[in-house]
Amino acid sequence: MTQSLVISIDAMGGDHGPSVAVAAVARALTLVPAHVRFLLHGDQAAMAAELSKHKAAVERCELRHAERVIGMDEKPAQALRRGKGTSMWNAVEAIRNGEAAAALSAGNTGALMAISKLILRMSADLDRPALVASLPHSSGVTTFLDVGANVDCDAERLVEFAIMGEAFHRAAHGTPRPTVGLLNVGHEDMKGHQEVREAHRVLREGHLDLEYRGFVEGDDLTRGKVDVIVTDGFTGNVALKAMEGVARFITTELRTALTSNLGGTLGAVIARPALRKFRDRLSPPPAAPLLGLNGIVLKCHGGATDRDFAQALRVAADLARSGFAAEIERNMRKLPAALAEVIPTPLDGAA
Repeated sequence: MTQSLVISIDAMGGDHGPSVAVAAVARALTLVPAHVRFLLHGDQAAMAAELSKHKAAVERCELRHAERVIGMDEKPAQALRRGKGTSMWNAVEAIRNGEAAAALSAGNTGALMAISKLILRMSADLDRPALVASLPHSSGVTTFLDVGANVDCDAERLVEFAIMGEAFHRAAHGTPRPTVGLLNVGHEDMKGHQEVREAHRVLREGHLDLEYRGFVEGDDLTRGKVDVIVTDGFTGNVALKAMEGVARFITTELRTALTSNLGGTLGAVIARPALRKFRDRLSPPPAAPLLGLNGIVLKCHGGATDRDFAQALRVAADLARSGFAAEIERNMRKLPAALAEVIPTPLDGAA
């Protein structure tokens, strides 16, 4: 008999709370294996009321009451001081207690990162977990990190992102040997600032078990040139927000053009299935895993629909069933030697 795999859920997080979280569980029943179960944290009465609308999900769910909720506008320091006993805290703590294999929240991003780091600790010497986004291209998705958690990154940090992103892409998207690129302002070795050039040398010459393809540029983000693209959190966040803004602009302009006259409106009605598919391809990724923790935590965007949340639950289940954490650990053990071989210490350089 297959042992149950439990996903812990902050049912109160995000803009919609239990109505979306519970509906997402019901939708996810067809997306995850039958041995996956769900542990929901939040207001007992509210969760039970929503669960009564989805009878098929009742046997796969356990509800845990939480007295308090972390607000979307709370600062991480405040969340740490008053977080214990909240739905978010309890959802993450279930991993540490061995009750769950992964946790998911649509709540406050800064609070989730701070609480996850406090409860689970970091598996590598990171300042904060790395946030990952999955960017669509014509034949699949590109894993892109960091998209906002670590603003200042040295060469070692960028190489760590490459190791984590490669293992994540294999686990989440099934690519046996993901290719990796480093975001830069050009493809030539002399381009970019010192940290990027040093990371490039380590990835190219450090004998890490990675399929590194060198520098990529901004227009490669959605071309599918490599499976994993690595950058610092400042650049990654700006790039992601710019792409989301362009997507909104294109969608708005297309809607305006199609509704400007009767012929366009009739054409839009006929093309509705294709337009819906187009909209979905341009939508933000449903969840961003926090990589680098001693546990699997995913952040779903605050306005997530039950469809988005269900897709995030599928990703959580895929990651929990994979061995990506062990893969990250294996390459992390090789990193100190790779750094020492490729980047001399100041003393070595002086000699």
